[in-house]
Amino acid sequence: MPTLADIGEDNLIRKLMRGVKLDGDVIAGAGDDCAVVRSTKHEHTLLKTDALVQDVHFTLETPPKLIGRKAIARVVSDFAAMGGTPRHAMITLVAPPTMQVEFLTEIYRGMRAIAKEYGINIVGGETSRGLVLMLSISMSGTVPSKRWLSRSEGKAGDVLLVTGRLGGSITGKHLKFQPRLAEGRWLSENAHPHAIMDISDGLAKDLPRLALASGTHYQVNVASLPCNPGCTFDQAWGDGEDYELLLAVNSRSVKSLLPKWRAAFPKLPLTIIGKLVPPGEGRPPDFESTGWDHFALSADA
Repeated sequence: MPTLADIGEDNLIRKLMRGVKLDGDVIAGAGDDCAVVRSTKHEHTLLKTDALVQDVHFTLETPPKLIGRKAIARVVSDFAAMGGTPRHAMITLVAPPTMQVEFLTEIYRGMRAIAKEYGINIVGGETSRGLVLMLSISMSGTVPSKRWLSRSEGKAGDVLLVTGRLGGSITGKHLKFQPRLAEGRWLSENAHPHAIMDISDGLAKDLPRLALASGTHYQVNVASLPCNPGCTFDQAWGDGEDYELLLAVNSRSVKSLLPKWRAAFPKLPLTIIGKLVPPGEGRPPDFESTGWDHFALSADA
């Protein structure tokens, strides 16, 4: 019998969702950064849940306020990829009975601070006991009905771009990153990307996901990958937890897009890294890094 390590995260999700029936008001389900549900003529509802687990996403040596910040920020990053606005959050807390209360209250201080920064209401949640500390964040929000973004409409010939710089998240960026919420909304209004997603598991995992969802393959110019200081191209490709945006844009739009972006976000680069190509063309970069898979036997905190 195959194990989770044998099939990996993406194949598990496909198996679990096989046979799931969705009502007509569900526009997008599993497979995008958020689910999209028809709400009103002018707005759709966005739904997302995400988990943070001790010794997978953080350790007990991590400052608790930063654990709380990361828990909320990861979900906000998914809303950024949809061009949406997060509004309400519910938090499930699982902890051992021996956990110090002050450690947990500091986590919640971190969550409250970033929730306030992004106008998110923490409206409730659930608590339970467990062997390790775990936080699960469920969030809802909105997106204009004619401007929601997905990862599945990319076209062969589209130019691939990323915001910011990649690699080296383990040095601290994975705890202190800034979700690209304003940038995602700006892109939905000004760039009209065919496909977009946030980079959480590394380009090595997330770019193939975008290409597969769009029915294409991809070609990357390795020398153009925007690396954080001290990082190699290999690290930029596969470290993960960058929480930048990866997008595919019509090639005819790029020339006018880049100066508009520089005017709107002068301190944040937007870099061309390659293009989408027809299935069967292109090949992945020859790097050791393969990105993050939760069920890989080598995965650790």
